[in-house]
Amino acid sequence: MRRAKNLIKLKVVFALLALAIIVSSCADDNGNEIEVEALTTYELSVVDYFKDVALGFEFGNASEITRKWTGDMNVFVKGAQDANLLAELERIKNELNQLATDNFEMNIVDSEAGANYIIFFGNSADYVNLYPLQSNLVDSNWGLFSIFWNGNQQLNGGHMYIDIERANEQEQKHLLREELTQSLGLAKDSPEYDDSIFQQEWTRTNEYAQIDRDIIKLLYHPEVSTGLNAIQVDSVLKSILSKN
Repeated sequence: MRRAKNLIKLKVVFALLALAIIVSSCADDNGNEIEVEALTTYELSVVDYFKDVALGFEFGNASEITRKWTGDMNVFVKGAQDANLLAELERIKNELNQLATDNFEMNIVDSEAGANYIIFFGNSADYVNLYPLQSNLVDSNWGLFSIFWNGNQQLNGGHMYIDIERANEQEQKHLLREELTQSLGLAKDSPEYDDSIFQQEWTRTNEYAQIDRDIIKLLYHPEVSTGLNAIQVDSVLKSILSKN
């Protein structure tokens, strides 16, 4: 009977601890287990969401590992020079540059020759003329992106489009934010958070949710490298968050 009471007490203690904090551990590059200080439930949800959207792509069979820009992303705008969209692009660029802490920088350039990423504002037919491989995707998508990487999984080029004929102004701004952000290496949609820019259902949000900001900050953190699988990145992210 005494043993039963002790077990009950232990269960109560563990339940209270679980409600307050969740303690985790991870391993270093040599496989040695290291202590990770207590992570909150929210921080663990950030890690899970990162793994949902940052590993692999919606289309194709690319491996599910981290990819990101390790050099500058130099953006050139082709097609319609819409003042509202250009202003929104500037706003998004500034937000992203503030979130990155690994020396990544997005720049808007005035010459296609100096660009490694093209944004096209126009209709689907004109976009397909530029990029014929997108022809089977544009009918059902008002916005698309494609990105390229090297053997080290470092992003080094890409392009996207916003259909300014089918989408209204609010939808255009939403698509610009979504496709451009996914071009950073956060390429998957998710059903998890209604206010997230990565929400897989159709939305018109023109702001990042807090969890969006947090996973962008993590991908573009100096300690997050390219080529990490789910197990490896889980350890790295928890280590980063435990230091905050």
